Amino acid sequence: MITPECVRRLAAYNAWQNRQLDAAMGKLDHAALLVDRGAFWGSILGTANHLLWGDATWMARFGVGAAPERPLADSAALFPTHPAWSAERFRLDGRITLWAEELRAVDLVGRLRWYSGAAGREIEKPVGEIVLHMFNHQTHHRGQIHAMLGAAGVTAPVSDLFLMPEDG
Repeated sequence: MITPECVRRLAAYNAWQNRQLDAAMGKLDHAALLVDRGAFWGSILGTANHLLWGDATWMARFGVGAAPERPLADSAALFPTHPAWSAERFRLDGRITLWAEELRAVDLVGRLRWYSGAAGREIEKPVGEIVLHMFNHQTHHRGQIHAMLGAAGVTAPVSDLFLMPEDG
């Protein structure tokens, strides 16, 4: 379903997109980042926090780093400011990139079992499918942030994978 090469490309895309979102978010003041814009996680910063929370949670399930201490319901409040979020986003994207660089095909087979707070039960799925889910989840919420940035008057970044610079 998914190869280590694909995971590396998606990790590079994730980091590239997050650098662009970080720069675009930096054009807004703190209050504008906290305005409830009607997205599921409310604000631009809330959605960015939830996305970071989700990435950290998945990476912990893959055995890379610790899961956030906050529950899903509090994920939008993970970091109170853009600079705090930005620093942690940079660190986490580095962790995702290093993990992807070390992946082997065998790491993407088998099954992953975890307790899902969202579902309220144990879940078991193919590892490759769950890795793909993590990257799909990123794209979903970055799309929401992209729309909210535009609504806030900030030119949203380019998000087309085929336009990603070769060096990521």
